[in-house]
Amino acid sequence: MSDDFFAYIYRMKYILRWSLMRSAEPENIQEHSHMTAVLAHCLGLIRKEIFGIDCNPEGLATAALFHDASEILTGDLPTPIKYHSSSIKSAYDEVEALAVKKLADTLPPELRGAYIPLLDGSNPDYILIKAADRLSALIKCIAERKAGNTEFISAEKTIRNKLGAMKLPELEYFKEHFLSGFEKALDELAVIEEPEG
Repeated sequence: MSDDFFAYIYRMKYILRWSLMRSAEPENIQEHSHMTAVLAHCLGLIRKEIFGIDCNPEGLATAALFHDASEILTGDLPTPIKYHSSSIKSAYDEVEALAVKKLADTLPPELRGAYIPLLDGSNPDYILIKAADRLSALIKCIAERKAGNTEFISAEKTIRNKLGAMKLPELEYFKEHFLSGFEKALDELAVIEEPEG
C-alpha cells in the first residue's frame, strides 16, 4: 500500500493548462479545478433551487475538485490533439483510465471506493461538471481577451458554441445572471456597502 495520494494532488499546481497558447496569466489545473468546483456547485444549486430537480451541489463541487486529477500523471493534452481523431481520443481515454487507477492505488483500500467516483467522472450529474469545466475555460478566455491577448479569441468562440450546444437550462440561467460580471473591471462591479451602525 502506498500513501502518496495527497502528495500527488498537491502537484496539480505544477501542471499548466493551455500549453500551446501564449497566456497573459498562466493557469494550472489546481486553479482551474477550484473554479470548476465553484461553478459546478452553482450549477447544481440552480438545478435544485431554480428548476426543482434533485441534485447534490456539494457532491458536484467535490467531484469537480478532482475532475482533472489524472492530468497529474498524463499532463494536459492540448484539445486540438486530444480530439483530432476518434482513435487518439480513445487512446487518451485509456491512458486517463490507467492514470485514475494508478492514483487510486495510492490510497488505502478502505478509502478507494469513496475516491474513485471523484476521479473517474462517474458522478450521476457529471454533465454539470463538464458544463462547469467549459464555463471555467470560457472565463479564462474572457480574462485573456480583456488583458489584450487576442490568442484566446478563437477558443472563446469555440467554447461559447460548445456551451450553447449543451442545451442545459442551468447553463443558460448562469449565463443570463452571472456571465456579464466577468466582462467588468473591478471598479465596475457592484459596490459592497458597509452596514450601518
